[in-house]
Amino acid sequence: MKKGKRIRKAYESFDRTISYPIEKAISIVKSCASAKFDETTEVAVNLGVDARKVDQMVRGVCSLPNGTGKSLRVAVFARGEKAEEARTAGADVVGAEDLVETISKGEINFDRCIATPDVMPLVSRVGKILGPRGLMPNPKVGTVTMDVAKAVQDARSGATVAFKIDRAGVVHAGVGKVSFQDQSIIDNIRAFVKVLSDAKPSGVRGQYLRRIAISSSMGVGVKVDFGSLSLGQTK
Repeated sequence: MKKGKRIRKAYESFDRTISYPIEKAISIVKSCASAKFDETTEVAVNLGVDARKVDQMVRGVCSLPNGTGKSLRVAVFARGEKAEEARTAGADVVGAEDLVETISKGEINFDRCIATPDVMPLVSRVGKILGPRGLMPNPKVGTVTMDVAKAVQDARSGATVAFKIDRAGVVHAGVGKVSFQDQSIIDNIRAFVKVLSDAKPSGVRGQYLRRIAISSSMGVGVKVDFGSLSLGQTK
């Protein structure tokens, strides 16, 4: 079945103008997920910020109570004892100058990058490569830390998801697999939106959390009623 026909059929199964309770929205997303693999359940939240302003940049990391269902490959910039700690914790790639050289050659065989604070001047040498890929370690999202073991374990288990606002003022994140139990997906979405709400820049005025929609990675977006997330009054 061609993608166009599949998408049209999915849209015909529900009213795109309605914001559904989260339970119903998940049911629709699952019914429209027709790929031959276990698709990711994705959330998109429109924020009332001006993404062009530095002081309204929204980014961070969220620990999902039920994980993402995806095991990530982790690279760690560290030396000595911390390097050994990273290897013991299960990091896929560990190094310092040698890792910089590997990355400089375009070899990036990892999904998350962690660093200890002392090696950040070294990491900055490949910042122009890691940055555009969303891989640059950052203390604000917990990827620049001395607690290397915990950071590696959280990343490999898929328990954490990093987020950053795009130019349109939208934040996207994967919050589990379509095969997850409905309540597990709901709990993950609630946790994500709560962290996003707490990350509201102090300079933002007016409604901050504006719209939310969920979809499967190959499916259509379904609007969600914020009130059904039981988060209290949205800001």
